[in-house]
Amino acid sequence: MSRWKALPAELDPRVRQLLVRLRRLKDHNGLTMRQLAARTGYSAKSWERYLSGRSVPPRDAVEAMARICGDDAVRLLALHEVAVEAWRDKPSGTQEQATREQATREQSTREQSTREQSTQEQSAQEQGVTEPAVMEPALSDAAPPVPAGPEAVAPEPGTMPTRAAEGPRISRRSLSIALVAGCVALVLAASAAVFVAVRFVGDEKGGAPAPAGHAASTAAASPAATKAAYRCRLERIDGRWYAGNSRATDATVAYGDSGPQVAEVQCLLRRAGISPGGIDGMFGPLTMGAVERLQKQAHLDVDGIAGPNTWKALRG
Repeated sequence: MSRWKALPAELDPRVRQLLVRLRRLKDHNGLTMRQLAARTGYSAKSWERYLSGRSVPPRDAVEAMARICGDDAVRLLALHEVAVEAWRDKPSGTQEQATREQATREQSTREQSTREQSTQEQSAQEQGVTEPAVMEPALSDAAPPVPAGPEAVAPEPGTMPTRAAEGPRISRRSLSIALVAGCVALVLAASAAVFVAVRFVGDEKGGAPAPAGHAASTAAASPAATKAAYRCRLERIDGRWYAGNSRATDATVAYGDSGPQVAEVQCLLRRAGISPGGIDGMFGPLTMGAVERLQKQAHLDVDGIAGPNTWKALRG
């Protein structure tokens, strides 16, 4: 009997009930992941994802499992329907954990930026860099003191008194330090402005942590990280549509996945007149919603997962 990893503790009980049932059927019939993939049409990698609680298996996969294991298909499909509703209504523990990790990474990035700025300010203060003050020598209403003695010259009537002394001069070293500090402050301000602009554009396109399960992937580790760019180069070959990112026809792509197969799904969704958001290769909530709309139009099981039947509808 297989030694299974424990399912996530935060997993909804209704999803857990379905996965435990599927695990028992697999073990009872002595099936390996490869045998299961060969007899159901879903890859071993997909079954590993389903049975570990990272996504809910599609209806066709559950029905195929019931058929090859001799189980009651009606009961198993009823459990599957309840599990799909639970998965859609409330994010799973894996998704919540990814959300927390993404928030922690963003908080760490903000704190690091604050510490760097504080270090720069403290360094400038230690070097004695201050804002150069404009020293205006005081003007006296009275005439300057006239030196005593025969050589003393009295000011002529009607003339303005001269200043007693010039203001302090700023040394070249102090001026150079002030200019360097000003350049550093300008670079930091420009970097902060670029970071805010990038974050704003990402939020406008729907690219930032959604009920993460993705996350940020997050892909997303630091503000300097960038997403892979994908393009849609649509062409029709042997009666099927391709967008130039992947030629997959039966791979399973689900919420939280990323890469060229996801970009291919997004391009084909856009070709079908359904917007998945941006073509960024990230299977987030917008892409999942677009897949569900396509499945509804094609009269398929609406589970938000791009499986073999959904690929067929996309490429048709």
